[in-house]
Amino acid sequence: MNEEKTVVETQEEIDELETAAMETAEEESTEELPESDDAAENGAAEEGQEEGGEEEIDQPEEKDEFQHGENVRQPDNPEAIVEGLLYIVGEDGVKIEQLAIAIDKSLEDTRIILENIQAKYASELFGIELVCYGSVYKFITKKDVYPYAQELFGASKQSTLSQAALETLAIIAYKQPITRVEIEELRGVSADVMLRKLQARNLIREAGRSEAVGRPILYEVTEEFMDSFKLYTLNELPDLPEYNKEDESENLFE
Repeated sequence: MNEEKTVVETQEEIDELETAAMETAEEESTEELPESDDAAENGAAEEGQEEGGEEEIDQPEEKDEFQHGENVRQPDNPEAIVEGLLYIVGEDGVKIEQLAIAIDKSLEDTRIILENIQAKYASELFGIELVCYGSVYKFITKKDVYPYAQELFGASKQSTLSQAALETLAIIAYKQPITRVEIEELRGVSADVMLRKLQARNLIREAGRSEAVGRPILYEVTEEFMDSFKLYTLNELPDLPEYNKEDESENLFE
């Protein structure tokens, strides 16, 4: 009997030990669960930081691509761009070389564009036209508009040049660059006052100095002169009549 009792007590102790071991294991597993949740949250946070870092790297690349786009200097409608540039420069005009650089085109392509614009505004539907005086392109008002401009601004008549002014301009245009003394020798009168008047009207300008004694000022006509007389180049000036001194001397003694 005593042996059986001892066996029973021993079995009860074993059961108690197993129960305590199971409870201990459950407590340990319960304590580990928050740690795994924290790890998951930390992992998600690290992934978010990595994604955020990638976005910060992509932003400068997109900005750089916008700043250096291939189509920045390639206008879809170059004629419209050239018309706008001609409007901006106004009466000063612009040379074909400047336009070619501005629109990134060759001189030949730019010339074709200008010819197309000239043909377009030659129509009676427009009150302005594109002209080229002295290698400078500009928009001007057509002659048909002038009478109405007089009514609008109350202009009485166009400003005209005197005969002396025209003579002086002609000498400079044909002989430029030329000094004041040379002009006076041809006209036979003083040209100092007339030269100042023509300079004030921007029809002539100084073109350096002569190598002669005293280094006198040289004069030449301006683009305003070309514009006023509707000249593309000075080669369009009419030829001067030939002057034969021998014939004149013979006539004097007849």
